[in-house]
Amino acid sequence: MRKTALLLFAVCWLPVAAFAGPAEEANAVVQRWSAAYSSNDPEAIAQVYTPDALLLGTVSPIVSESREAIIKYSTPTKGSGNKNTIGEHRTIVVDDNAVVVAGFYEFTRIQDGKPVPAPSRFTMLIVKRDGEWRIAHHHSSPHVQLKQ
Repeated sequence: MRKTALLLFAVCWLPVAAFAGPAEEANAVVQRWSAAYSSNDPEAIAQVYTPDALLLGTVSPIVSESREAIIKYSTPTKGSGNKNTIGEHRTIVVDDNAVVVAGFYEFTRIQDGKPVPAPSRFTMLIVKRDGEWRIAHHHSSPHVQLKQ
């Protein structure tokens, strides 16, 4: 019975693993970044980036260049309770080692103890280096809402 269950698991799981390509890997990095942001841990956020990454943060007047700069940019969110949810996005495979993901996400920032939504948009260049997929460039800005 146990062998049958293991065989069934392998038959069902292996095709999914075999077909995971650059687009799927990059989208997993975007989700990993969102989870790291929602953890409110600047070190965890920085680990999703390459050591030489560039970040144009949503509320930053400067370019943050390097993991250390990304930690500094992210430090005010430490323990804040802020969250991020990925929304509609598009994935463009440049080659086997580079993927661009662009779309919308929503930050929920805690201000005066209350959640405040902050719709934003993003573009990420996600690269594979030394077998690891990470963010090399990330641009984020407020999402301008249409007036009706």
